[in-house]
Amino acid sequence: MSLEWERKFDLASGTAVPRLAGVGPIATVTEPQEIHLDATYFDTRGFRLSQAGITLRRRTGGEDEGWHLKLPVGPEQREEIHLPLAEGRTSVPAELARLVTARTNGKKLVPIAHLATTRLSSELVDAEGRTLAILADDHVTAEVMGESARLDAWRELEAELAPGAEDAELLDDVEKALKQQGAKRSKSSSKVARLLGDRVPRSDRPTPGPKSSAGEVVLAYLAEQSSLLRVHDVGVRTGTDDAVHQMRVASRRLRSALSAFRRVLDRDATKPLADELKWLGGELALARDTEVLEKLLHDQLAAQPSRLVIGPVKASLTAHFARAAADGHEKALGALDNPRYVGLLKALDKLLDTPPLTDKATRPARKELERAISHGAKKVKRAHKTFVREGHGHGRDAALHEVRKKAKQARDTGEAAQPAFGKKLKAWTKNVKKIQSILGDHHDSVVAREVLRELGVRAHLSGANAFTYGLIHGHNTAEAERLERDFEKRH
Repeated sequence: MSLEWERKFDLASGTAVPRLAGVGPIATVTEPQEIHLDATYFDTRGFRLSQAGITLRRRTGGEDEGWHLKLPVGPEQREEIHLPLAEGRTSVPAELARLVTARTNGKKLVPIAHLATTRLSSELVDAEGRTLAILADDHVTAEVMGESARLDAWRELEAELAPGAEDAELLDDVEKALKQQGAKRSKSSSKVARLLGDRVPRSDRPTPGPKSSAGEVVLAYLAEQSSLLRVHDVGVRTGTDDAVHQMRVASRRLRSALSAFRRVLDRDATKPLADELKWLGGELALARDTEVLEKLLHDQLAAQPSRLVIGPVKASLTAHFARAAADGHEKALGALDNPRYVGLLKALDKLLDTPPLTDKATRPARKELERAISHGAKKVKRAHKTFVREGHGHGRDAALHEVRKKAKQARDTGEAAQPAFGKKLKAWTKNVKKIQSILGDHHDSVVAREVLRELGVRAHLSGANAFTYGLIHGHNTAEAERLERDFEKRH
């Protein structure tokens, strides 16, 4: 896996490659090396990968021949996952097919294009002899495969930063010099995107605003969260930091919107999808909760004076959370490889393609969605009243956690409706977010105490000293009381 940072430019056939020696930190340009590349690109028949800006190919020739999966990270950055070629295999490896499940919805990946490229590759080197970037002069012959074949040929320049380099200013300098010498910035993000052109369906939705209907605002939000769910699917599968959290958040926000905006979307039609989103969130919970608790307790242990850390506490924490993390990751992957998950993705697509809108969906967003926001705020108040009636102990902690959940839902509703309301709602949502954050920290302290008690008992039964576990347990008890007071001041 690596990060690719590049820019592409069009250059007329027969035109000399622009001179770049002396541009920015570039001292010299090496003599071009000729390479012949042959690539077959894969996608679904409906071009679902191309629609998401993803490329998947099998390429021979060059130092990095093999299978390449390129995932967009930013306008000029793509994450590339590389697998070597297997003798006799021309179908997509199962490892890569799984990584794009969230885009293909389980549909078959087939060859959609063939590109043959003659590449003249030069290194852009600084005064100290370090390679800063690679300039590729590509002469491309391409064919769209399928029922209506299409042939094309063009020439392009590709400036890519060397591995480990992150100097965007260098690409700016190169672009300026290339444009001054006749090159033009390419409008396509990849060769296959240029070849396919308008064959790839567009999925642009209008940006909602104050004058939009309730249905337009809600559907735009659901489309955004659906896209984020699919983006973070790959991160969960590859173990990327925070990916589980972000995927779980997208799942929760989708479910919150289906519940909060039931006057806009038919509740009977969306309930099965809401149930599946709840299932997915539950399957991701262990992995996410483990991440949070591991960091919290390791940070709290590190904050203790060394004389108060008695016994192999750090090693015990590490071992405990290693097991929990492995279990959580396995459970999350099991969910993403479950046919039930593919069914969820298909249901999301169906919701967005043929939404079960009610008559109220055509009403002005500000007027209609205000009801949902008000309803969410009332739920928070009712949960708070229940909390106030509770005494001390577990029941009070559970009631406070319920306030947190209602605050999350209210915040999600406010953020979904934000385009229709502007700054006033943004300030309210920000305040609810702060309450949610305080109560989130409170809940973490509650769960941390349960883990510390378990580890302390284990230490005692094995003959070890449990003093440090009790010390950190006391710290979390005091922290929970402080956070509860902070919440009461803000509510």
